Amino acid sequence: MDIYEKRSYWKIILAVAGALIVIVTLLYSYYLSSNLAKNEDKNARLYAIALKNIYEDENLEATFELEQEITFNNAIPTIIENEMGELKGTNFGESNNENQDYLRAVVDRLLANGFEPIEGEGYAKKIYYTRTKLYRLIQYYPFIQMLMVISFVTFGYMAFGRSKKAEQNRVWAGMAKETAHQLGTPISAIMAWLETMKLTIDSNQEQLDIVQELEHDVSRLELVADRFSKIGSKPELQKTDINEVLISIRKYMEKRAPRRMEFDFPSSDAQAVCGSINVHLFEWVLENLIRNALDAMGNTGVIGAEAYEEGNYLYIDISDTGKGIPANKFKTVFQPGYSTKTRGWGLGLSLVKRIVEEYHRGKIFVKKSKINEGTTFTIRLPKYS
Repeated sequence: MDIYEKRSYWKIILAVAGALIVIVTLLYSYYLSSNLAKNEDKNARLYAIALKNIYEDENLEATFELEQEITFNNAIPTIIENEMGELKGTNFGESNNENQDYLRAVVDRLLANGFEPIEGEGYAKKIYYTRTKLYRLIQYYPFIQMLMVISFVTFGYMAFGRSKKAEQNRVWAGMAKETAHQLGTPISAIMAWLETMKLTIDSNQEQLDIVQELEHDVSRLELVADRFSKIGSKPELQKTDINEVLISIRKYMEKRAPRRMEFDFPSSDAQAVCGSINVHLFEWVLENLIRNALDAMGNTGVIGAEAYEEGNYLYIDISDTGKGIPANKFKTVFQPGYSTKTRGWGLGLSLVKRIVEEYHRGKIFVKKSKINEGTTFTIRLPKYS
């Protein structure tokens, strides 16, 4: 199991844990609200009985005092309807407790929802009541809590992702520049030794040819060092014919590929397809993709390349007839550390993605792939303007 599969399992575990927390919160809130509703029903009925009993008392002064005491201790929004049809509210606010239109609207709404009023006599012929504010808060609490948790996790994840990406960028740039710096000294020394060898071998053509090939390889090392030095700084983009770059890469890679490998690349008379690129960095992208294709095919197969325009973008397809990539790995292959080879750091395609997306404002993705049939990578770039 690779690190990305482990990370996927952890995401699933965290998602399940979060869902359980939300479910438990909802169930507990439902339990609390149900018990509170039962308690309010009980208190409302006790309130109705109390009103009924005190109005049966002939002592009007005591009746008034008891009514005030009961009403003061009752937190449930209550509406009393007398035998004349007049309404009096409690706990609806001072402006609404005597507002007949408002109270009648509340009563109509309760009756429409199937509420059955408590029957009394005289002054308190019918008693209506609604749920308290506390009840509604408990009902809405889990949803508010869920919204807050989701918001916190979302913003936290975004902030952490940005911080992590910024840290990765610093590590990438630092590693690249240090690599370029470390390559500089041995390259200079090798060039000096090659010049010394030229002076000592005189006219031996075979040895001169060897030295010349070594010079080509040293030039390539200088190019690699130059590429690394550009990581972390903004490269200069220039209008370039992509087909010319593909032809140049083919000439270089053909000499280093197995003899039975075929290259289906644009010809020298192909129509120009221009884009804004940094040639050194973009050649690095293409070389990485072709090397991966060579690794996927072994000693035989076909590597294809095609550049074309569609809409406001130009596209470069790099295809092979290798072993293919599973569909669930289309995105994972671009992540640092992912590799199917026994050796290597798994940074090639990650570096390719960084160069294409951050330095060329483009996008790279697996266009299609089938196991044991081949893979096509596609690079999308804005048209030159």
